[in-house]
Amino acid sequence: MTMRLLCLMVLCWLAGPAQAWGTTSLVDDRGVSVTLTQSPRRIVSMLPSLTETVCALNACERLVGIDTYSNWPPAAQALPRVGGLEDANVERIVALKPDLVLLARSARVTERLEALGLKVLTLEPRSMKDMERVLGQLGRVLDREAEAKALWQQLDGDMNDIAAALPAGARGKRVYFEAGSGPYAASASSFIGETLGRLGAVNIVPGALGPFPKLNPEFVVRADPQIIMVGDRNAVALAGRPGWERIDAVKAGRICVFTPAQGDVLARPGPRMAEGARIMADCLKDKFK
Repeated sequence: MTMRLLCLMVLCWLAGPAQAWGTTSLVDDRGVSVTLTQSPRRIVSMLPSLTETVCALNACERLVGIDTYSNWPPAAQALPRVGGLEDANVERIVALKPDLVLLARSARVTERLEALGLKVLTLEPRSMKDMERVLGQLGRVLDREAEAKALWQQLDGDMNDIAAALPAGARGKRVYFEAGSGPYAASASSFIGETLGRLGAVNIVPGALGPFPKLNPEFVVRADPQIIMVGDRNAVALAGRPGWERIDAVKAGRICVFTPAQGDVLARPGPRMAEGARIMADCLKDKFK
């Protein structure tokens, strides 16, 4: 048993048994105050990171439906699918009789679900501070506050350990992380960018542009990253972009291409963020041996 796991067990023991759950109010990412009179037992999650967080807080059995893209943990994969942000199946959601629907702020279906009398909570973390906040909010909602606090401490500690183990030669490198075709980048203010910062990398995309800005490809050429991180769906397009053959990372072959499974881990601000940090750290170590 590791020392960190032992400490987490002690922390949960010291927290004592859960207190009687009363009316709880919290402000969601719309700025709307949401009041719950009991901890929900039938939850529909419409965002993969929220699905993963509910399960990480030992409440996976409360999920009765999930979005199209939720695929972790395996225990959630057999649940009914109710569509995504753009094509949510309202009738199927209602038929599942949820007492809470978890949604991204950008979901189009929120107002319609509320009009039908369903309780909705919008949570869409984009930074590490957001992730800690959302984890705490879900901990309150699920009556898992001690578990939420312990999980955040574990994730934060694991990320510190991963960063500390990174060789000096892999630090301080200029990195371009492509988050989607367009191209869209993960800037320094995104949770991906913050992870890179903790690993000692220099993000070529400033946070002032927003967490995931759409870039002119010439921007990347001028910034001349030493390493490029990209999902396999977008990697093929890199070679055909004008001027990109002059980029240091391209000339030296320092391009890390992530599998779809790795891409899911990296793109979801949730309980697997330390695993995402390890994927990026391995990329840096591999390319700067």
